[in-house]
Amino acid sequence: MKKIKTLDDALKRIEELEKENNELKEELEYFKKRKASGRQKHNAKWMAIYSDFVECYEDGMPIVEIAQRNNISERSIYRYKSYYEEIKNKKK
Repeated sequence: MKKIKTLDDALKRIEELEKENNELKEELEYFKKRKASGRQKHNAKWMAIYSDFVECYEDGMPIVEIAQRNNISERSIYRYKSYYEEIKNKKK
């Protein structure tokens, strides 16, 4: 970086830095608002689907139908099933 010698140079540099700072703030806001990828934690939506899964699974409904009913993949239902069996085994 070159040495600033005049007031005009200093003001131009300040303007450049303020512009860069604003761009970085916008980028930071984007990352703050961005949805995390991957599986979601056990939030309200997850719990609602899990509760429905337990009810349907215990009533003997096939995995495919449970997935279609909740509009999620069969793989997700198998994750719910794994979690369900893990909890059930801990209770024993």
